[in-house]
Amino acid sequence: MTTKEIWKDVPGYEGFYQASSLGRIKGLDRLKWNRFKYYIHKGRILKPSLSKNGYLRVQLCLNNKIKYKNIHQIIAITFLNHIPNGRIDVVNHINFNKQDNRVENLEITTTRENSNKKHLKSVSKYIGVGWHKATNKWYASITIKGKNKWLGVYSKEYDAHLAYQKALKEIINKYNNTFKPLKNTKL
Repeated sequence: MTTKEIWKDVPGYEGFYQASSLGRIKGLDRLKWNRFKYYIHKGRILKPSLSKNGYLRVQLCLNNKIKYKNIHQIIAITFLNHIPNGRIDVVNHINFNKQDNRVENLEITTTRENSNKKHLKSVSKYIGVGWHKATNKWYASITIKGKNKWLGVYSKEYDAHLAYQKALKEIINKYNNTFKPLKNTKL
């Protein structure tokens, strides 16, 4: 099945760049000045580069200011009406492939939901628990307001799970029960 590619203007870059539902970014034809005369700059599909953390990014230029933008962020802003707000709401790749930026592979989630989804491909059956290769033991960690808090290393997987649950209860008490855990998190 072939999906039809839909192009939309990138918010904030209207008339300069468009984003595609298949995860591509293109520059549009436009008039440019080269110190002596105006000329037509032909539009093209931008070639992405790989960022240090594994995401594809492109270089956008507006008013002679160059900015590197992650493609998944551009697609989410353009097609999913995502409003970047720090680390509160983030863009998640549903299939865990950071280079698959198709609209149907992206979703807006909270930082907590996004970090909890990491357990889906980990070796532990518990949220917030993973295997520490260097020590050959289980570790527990929890993300609070976008920051990862290390809870320790444990011999048993269940002990690491209990440490995570204890930290989660402390967070709930600290925020006067206004924090709601995810449905699959047991207290």
